[in-house]
Amino acid sequence: MRLDKYLKTARILKRREAAKELALQQRIKVNGRIAKPSTEIEIGNVIEIEFGLRILEIRVLDIQKQVSKQNAQLLFEIIKEEKINESCMCDIDSK
Repeated sequence: MRLDKYLKTARILKRREAAKELALQQRIKVNGRIAKPSTEIEIGNVIEIEFGLRILEIRVLDIQKQVSKQNAQLLFEIIKEEKINESCMCDIDSK
């Protein structure tokens, strides 16, 4: 299954277009490599997503074309979720 479709089906992102945009901005990695929206996802893959000031890392447990809202969380497990400290985002121009 394509990365953008998987993220929508698993309800990690609300829209497939949002997943596509994040991937095109190089903010999604699959197994440590920058991923395209069309990257094929397989069971066992590790996906790292950078949302604004948050990084979410998940492991793919199952792939299904359609899933209920209650069962969507069974498609993946959260490995790590961390917030990026705003003070770490240094602005070079401010010096």
